[in-house]
Amino acid sequence: MGARERLAELGLELPQVVPPVAAYVPAARTGNLVYTSGQLPMVDGKLPATGKVGGEVDPGQAKELAATCALNALAAIDALAGLDNVVRIVKVVGFVASAPDFTGQPGVVNGASELFGSVFGEAGQHARSAVGVTALPLDAPVEVEVIAEVR
Repeated sequence: MGARERLAELGLELPQVVPPVAAYVPAARTGNLVYTSGQLPMVDGKLPATGKVGGEVDPGQAKELAATCALNALAAIDALAGLDNVVRIVKVVGFVASAPDFTGQPGVVNGASELFGSVFGEAGQHARSAVGVTALPLDAPVEVEVIAEVR
């Protein structure tokens, strides 16, 4: 089953590629690797939530937002190389805008990791970093970037 069919089976649809908010492109390819820029959890051009995780944003909601970031990353990969050409997800970096005492960044970024596993199976298993930060662009609670190997 291809990635598009798996997304449909999961009840998910690729969104339009999120336009850059500064001077960069959504994704760049070199050889057989696609690097996405950091993807915010934009839905229809808006952030569904803003603020710090562990403060204004509940960790469970942040985990869902990380999955939205991952879906936006897949849209950027699809636009550049075609989703069904993904061989594997190699690396995921998740940034979590965190309240001072919040230490659950790995659980939040699991939202992205679990989505990749659901879509690609074993090929969705990846190396990963989950980093707590003071603030993200547009006061987003989470941002995800991806490196994918493609055919």
